[in-house]
Amino acid sequence: MKNQVMSDLVDRVREICLEQAIPVSSENITQIVRELHPLMSPSKRLETVNGILAQFTGLGTLDELLLIQGLTDILVNSHSEIWIDKGQGMQRVATTFQDEKDLRNFAVRLASMANRRLDEASPWVDARMPNGIRLHAVIPPLSVAGTTISLRIPAQSDLTLEDLVEAGSVSVTGAIFLEKVITADLSMIICGGTGSGKTTVLNSLLALVSPKKRIVIVEDSQELHVSHPHVVALQARNCNVEGLGAITMRTLVRQALRMRPDRIVVGEVRGEEIVDLLIALNTGHEGGATTIHANSATSVPARVEALGLMSGLPLPAIRKQLLCGVQVVIDLKRDKSGQRILGGLHVLAEEEMGEVAVLKAIDLNTDERFEPGYRKLSELLGSRCS
Repeated sequence: MKNQVMSDLVDRVREICLEQAIPVSSENITQIVRELHPLMSPSKRLETVNGILAQFTGLGTLDELLLIQGLTDILVNSHSEIWIDKGQGMQRVATTFQDEKDLRNFAVRLASMANRRLDEASPWVDARMPNGIRLHAVIPPLSVAGTTISLRIPAQSDLTLEDLVEAGSVSVTGAIFLEKVITADLSMIICGGTGSGKTTVLNSLLALVSPKKRIVIVEDSQELHVSHPHVVALQARNCNVEGLGAITMRTLVRQALRMRPDRIVVGEVRGEEIVDLLIALNTGHEGGATTIHANSATSVPARVEALGLMSGLPLPAIRKQLLCGVQVVIDLKRDKSGQRILGGLHVLAEEEMGEVAVLKAIDLNTDERFEPGYRKLSELLGSRCS
């Protein structure tokens, strides 16, 4: 069954379970699929039901939360305190575990599903589960109040730029400018806080890349699922229980350079791999992209400098590589209601003493334009598109 058809069927099953207030189970899903597709063969029905179950099951007590439309995060602070985020800010839910032991056993089971251990010798785990959910768990004594779990839920379907416009995350004019940035092969950094939608936006923009281009993606844990005909995805690997076999992001970025990429993308830079990415963007690999945790666009240079210094690269060299390799910065934020929105489209410029300035060019929601950033953006788009 094609991905979009399966995604639509999963959404329909979710709706029916909510409407009829029935639990997610193999029997219930089989009945729903039988009613929706009465002519489906038994073998195909079994395959379909198993595929749907894979989207819901495996989380035990938390399975019911996966029915919530738009769910992005499940945060377990303790056995009696669970919060969720469905794109509108944090909300506490009534779901609970029996006690700390129940929660601890649950966390250990999730870790084992991701082929990781969680015990006194390894009191934390950060891994991707087979169903695509990103797991982070910490147990005592690191977590003082008891076991804590953070789950990042992958999107059921990939949002397009048009979807973001419809959702009110970006204006029509803002979307047009973002399309121009992609067409002009400008390299970009998308910044924002945790859960601001950086991956979602990057995913939607990469889908606009010309089908003639080859995209090579490097991620610590795969989150990008780009709707593009020519994508190669690389994923870092943690060490095994003996502490061996780790493959770092930095190693993968270097490998990606040998894979003839037209565009090289790093899902998120958090360490020394920033240096290799900047080198790539300065050696003919235009249109590259990455995301970074930063409170605002103006703080991006400082974040890049801090990461670059970790590798031993001198500050002047980091700044020069950033200025020559990256053209635009897009910042994301949440409004007062918790809605994720795109903030501004910015350009980089050199200040006195070689420092990097971030100039706002256009507000991607209000369409307000700012000089001299807008003038420089127009020059970049004109020179690349002419």
